[in-house]
Amino acid sequence: MKNHKEVLQELLEPAGVVLDGPHAWDPQIRDERIFGRIFSHGLIAVGEGYMDGSWDVADLPELIARVLRSRQARKIRAINVIPLALSALRHRLLNLQGKRRAKEVAYRHYDIGNDLYERMLDRRMAYSCGYWKDVKDLDGAQEAKLDLICRKIGLKQGERVLDIGCGWGSFAVFAAERYGAHVVGVTISKEQAALARERAAGLPVDIRLQDYRDIADGPYDKIVSVGMFEHVGHKNYKTFFRLARRLLKDDGLFLLHAIGFKHTSLIADPWIDKYIFPNGILPSAAQIAAATDRLFVLEDWHNFGADYEKTLLAWFENFERHWPQLREKYDERFFRMWKFYLLSCAGAFRARESQLWQIVLSPRGVSGGYTAVR
Repeated sequence: MKNHKEVLQELLEPAGVVLDGPHAWDPQIRDERIFGRIFSHGLIAVGEGYMDGSWDVADLPELIARVLRSRQARKIRAINVIPLALSALRHRLLNLQGKRRAKEVAYRHYDIGNDLYERMLDRRMAYSCGYWKDVKDLDGAQEAKLDLICRKIGLKQGERVLDIGCGWGSFAVFAAERYGAHVVGVTISKEQAALARERAAGLPVDIRLQDYRDIADGPYDKIVSVGMFEHVGHKNYKTFFRLARRLLKDDGLFLLHAIGFKHTSLIADPWIDKYIFPNGILPSAAQIAAATDRLFVLEDWHNFGADYEKTLLAWFENFERHWPQLREKYDERFFRMWKFYLLSCAGAFRARESQLWQIVLSPRGVSGGYTAVR
């Protein structure tokens, strides 16, 4: 009878992955007990084992990409189906992003320290995928993304814009500085709100510590939501788009920038759910289409998910370079946790398992047609 290591190696073979093998993407095992943990607890043990140093690998993104592209990916995910079944059951039965639960991701992720994010992100502190067309560095990619959004919504001087999930104010400040817009930004993160207000001082920008469901002061000329929809939850998608429609002028435009999954699923990655983004789940194209039905006209759908790999690798490069200044506050286990988060996600985008969408919606259809911007 095969032991756990032999079974796992057999599953990994089609991906060209060899346990303790010679390639940069081959996992190097430091503690053989990791195999029992994986088969007892499921794939969450893979991330936890990495955090604990039970295994290591030189090229984590390539390992993840190879496994996700493998024909055995489904079997590997199902090594222990109980955690996945429980995840699906929770998302099916509970509203994990109701008003009370929604705040959990704020204090467990976004409020852990502005010092971390200031060192990891670009100078504008945009915590979403950059647009790497014709640029060479992270600052350029994020400026290009912010400008792309402004051009896609046809932003004009003096227009009133709502930024749902404004983060540290990257879009709000850019839109006010470069386009002369008046921006209202909302976030449920106290740390984000405090720093965003500092960064927007003197500009026509109003940063609010507020749940999106409590916004009531429309109408707005334009609405954007950049990197927040992943926290809305499938039970709230219709509520989210109904709110956007109610707050948007009839001739306005709404741009949604969000990570998406290649098919509809109510299963969240158990490790990401526990350690990084509690209660989050990725939408599918079908779910977004259903939630916008009878509310909006779909004007444009742009997928540049391949750019997220570059963004995540740039974030990790910054994080690793600044680790000497961060290690007094964050321990070595946090370093390995954050490394696994950034690089495993880079691998998911490399495999095209995850997507990045910018979707432009109009309430009644743009008269004469919408001209796509790239």
